[in-house]
Amino acid sequence: MAMATRHLTSLPPFTTFYKQPIFPSPLNLFSRVSLSSLKFSTISASSMASDAKKVLVPIANGTEPMEAVITIDILRRAGAEVTVASVEKELQIDAGHGVKIVADALIDDCSHTVFDLISLPGGMPGATTLKDSATLRSMVEIQAADGRLHAAICAAPAVALGSWGLLKGLKATCHPSFMEQLSSSATVVESRVQQDGKVVTSRGAGTTMEYSVTLVEQLYGKQKADEVVGPLVMRPNHGDEYIIRELNSMEWSIDDCPQILVPIADGSEEMEAVIIIDVLRRAKIKVVVASVGEKLEILASRRVKLVADMHLDEAANSSYDLIVLPGGLGGAEAFSASEKLVEMLKKHRESNKPYGAICASPALVLEAHGLLKGKKATAFPAMCNKLSDPSEIENRVVVDGNLITSRGPGTSMEFALAIVEKFLGHQKAIELAKSMLFVHP
Repeated sequence: MAMATRHLTSLPPFTTFYKQPIFPSPLNLFSRVSLSSLKFSTISASSMASDAKKVLVPIANGTEPMEAVITIDILRRAGAEVTVASVEKELQIDAGHGVKIVADALIDDCSHTVFDLISLPGGMPGATTLKDSATLRSMVEIQAADGRLHAAICAAPAVALGSWGLLKGLKATCHPSFMEQLSSSATVVESRVQQDGKVVTSRGAGTTMEYSVTLVEQLYGKQKADEVVGPLVMRPNHGDEYIIRELNSMEWSIDDCPQILVPIADGSEEMEAVIIIDVLRRAKIKVVVASVGEKLEILASRRVKLVADMHLDEAANSSYDLIVLPGGLGGAEAFSASEKLVEMLKKHRESNKPYGAICASPALVLEAHGLLKGKKATAFPAMCNKLSDPSEIENRVVVDGNLITSRGPGTSMEFALAIVEKFLGHQKAIELAKSMLFVHP
């Protein structure tokens, strides 16, 4: 059997990362938790608590979807009451890279609510639209005057907070292409996440998880942040290199531009779905997002509302170079119950065409339907006991011939970049990783 560990840059062996874990192991946290209790905890965590912090995440056409969705997801995991507010005239916005998000409210409907945190995602022209919203500007100015937490990422620190004069005398960071603009309104630093007083800023899509965990810590304390970090399966080496574990290497051949199918369903993990879609579309890969349910709009696991491009029945009329499944317990169960989707996956296996899954889906879909037979795979730590061959489960991304699997939200970026590398080559993947600030530029 041919085996290789694929490095996007040189690294010691993968196992050295975990000799002294920085974060609590999600396997330890969840190894004795049943599926039914997992489902219950997802519901109860979001609706807990009289002490739930109120958070506003405004979005607009052109908002960077990873920066919005990761922040919303992670804050809701912590128990925050997050309101997603459109600054457009409609609730549905067309975020960057063709991702469609439906907000919970319009910004004007939120103007009299007191929030513990207002967090602005980046993306252009989304950040400019946020800046131009008189309602949002007034809310953030009051937030700052009252000494409450406010934050921005990517273009938004320079384009919005800086232009509003809210960063004077403060250290702040932003996307490299906006650093010169930021320098006229703040003391510029190149930190991946920068906190100064009640302001938190960050650099881009690839720093959003770190940024979001910092916001959790500011709202709830370090203990809560650590609790949230465990199940994310985050990298302990932010900004550094990452590894693809590859066995039985084969070329994923394409005639032209790859076409990839990403199914979504109620209960799909929104971070995983959006990161995969966003990264692949940044690479100029054609991605079809197909709803497995009756409606195009799905309610993801942390209540982010996403809109698919088409229904699965319509998507099934085309052929794909790869079918890749996001995780999320409810979504994986819906995938497993879809005869159409399972049939498509089986045809890919029989034809030796690539297919893959992340988080709960390798166990609940691929293993359940015999699609891992003779293959090495990984999955979400609490699901790994369902895999018939657990020999590679500690790896963050595993490629075995035409199969690719990965562990969870915190490995989604590596998972997506591994797909880019398999289709378009190492150089394209590393350029993309640097442009997103996922690895140091």
